[in-house]
Amino acid sequence: MTTQATQSATPAPSASRFDEVPGRYKVRDLSLAESGRHQIRLAEHEMPGLMALRAEYGESQPLRGARIAGSLHMTVQTAVLIETLTALGAEVRWASCNIFSTQDEAAAAIVVGPTGTPEDPRGVPVFAWKGETLEEYWECTEQILVWPVTDDATPTGPNMILDDGGDATLLVHQGVAYERVGAVPADTRPGEPDHSDENNVVRGLLRRTLQDDPLRWSTIAEQILGVTEETTTGVHRLYQLAEAGRLLFAAINVNDSVTKSKFDNKYGIRHSLPDGINRATDVLMGGKVAFVAGYGDVGKGAAEAFRGQGARVVVSEIDPICALQAAMDGYQVVRIEDVLDQADFFITTTGNKDVITAEHLAGMKDKAIVGNIGHFDNEIDIAGLADVPGVSRTEIKPQVHEWTFPDGRSIIVLSEGRLLNLGNATGHPSFVMSNSFANQVIGQIEIFTKAGTDDGYGREVYRLPKLLDEKVARLHLDALGVRLTELTKSQAEYLGIDAAGPYKAEHYRY
Repeated sequence: MTTQATQSATPAPSASRFDEVPGRYKVRDLSLAESGRHQIRLAEHEMPGLMALRAEYGESQPLRGARIAGSLHMTVQTAVLIETLTALGAEVRWASCNIFSTQDEAAAAIVVGPTGTPEDPRGVPVFAWKGETLEEYWECTEQILVWPVTDDATPTGPNMILDDGGDATLLVHQGVAYERVGAVPADTRPGEPDHSDENNVVRGLLRRTLQDDPLRWSTIAEQILGVTEETTTGVHRLYQLAEAGRLLFAAINVNDSVTKSKFDNKYGIRHSLPDGINRATDVLMGGKVAFVAGYGDVGKGAAEAFRGQGARVVVSEIDPICALQAAMDGYQVVRIEDVLDQADFFITTTGNKDVITAEHLAGMKDKAIVGNIGHFDNEIDIAGLADVPGVSRTEIKPQVHEWTFPDGRSIIVLSEGRLLNLGNATGHPSFVMSNSFANQVIGQIEIFTKAGTDDGYGREVYRLPKLLDEKVARLHLDALGVRLTELTKSQAEYLGIDAAGPYKAEHYRY
């Protein structure tokens, strides 16, 4: 079993310190708001897509009446997204989608708002801080879905969800499912199929809400018009719900917009992965061996980042097409077992579970660095690592832990197997996130404004039309000095397309 040595070289802020008004906000420290506001101001300059949408839609207020429950990393870039939604008329409540990813100064700035003060906050309700427990995380997610009672005592709730990873959507769907049968399953125990501490926390929360109000989640679900989902993992959950006939409202798959997946997933990772590793370890990557699990868009960005630092990169894949791409891009494609005693870095990018097992971790070379940039923490079996006989854990600094085996070898695990680019750094750069978040704003407008019309969205998973995808790209070109060539009328007729786009067929792969 694990022994703990938790003296940190850089002590974390006191976990007991919060600024909180129940039901309105709960953040680490409102005095950080000024610092957060300065960072938001700089981020706005680097997020031309969001600022252009404010200019285009600010007067018409297309989101007036929208009540958006947001579950997405509470970073400076997300702060610009939140204030774009409110500028377009929406009411918003926000929580992070990861226990380590919140930037406390950004959370404080959003609660205080542009015109408020720490003593008189006038901003958006936020329930997020860096270093939440699992129980706190799910309580924060609950808070964004349970809105205050109105002056006339009418209960309100969200009519839209903006999600990253699908946790807010999952909580509503599981809550409804358990209400329909009138019971929540018993907690699982270690060793039982599909056991996880997190699943037990969710069940405990839903057991409490079922006792308090047996129709809470059904009532909330009836009001929700739709969800826009940010990431691969959450989209996978949505398609599973839709295929099973259990999807309760419309969903837009933001992740597979080209201006999200080909930019956030690749170029964002290319920037933020080495940033996270450098801040966590200060270890040179050049000349080292880096193992990347998965060669989708995220894996491509990770492999390119390591190669750019001079590392020798090897890749693993289950998909023959992605494996062939990796080989043609010059990467050796291996199985993890082939390089356990060779690789200096092990990074997971798959969105799958049990990619790196406890057995793998125990077989790695001394001082190997292990991290995840997929989404959830189940890609790396940290719970299994803790059960290795004789292993001990030392906290080097927050989100950097050395695990030492009885033979004296040790490995360095970043962010406890959660997203290292957000746990050990601050995530993707603002410009990249402007692309992703512009898709989110447009998706929210699409569902909300078309609800109840002939053009409305049903209980299916949709992608944004290509013309809107191209619009997001256009919004970012001027900032990079890009000048597009324009088709002549005869050229457009020759290609059989409109000169204003869309320029590619829906099935085109960029």
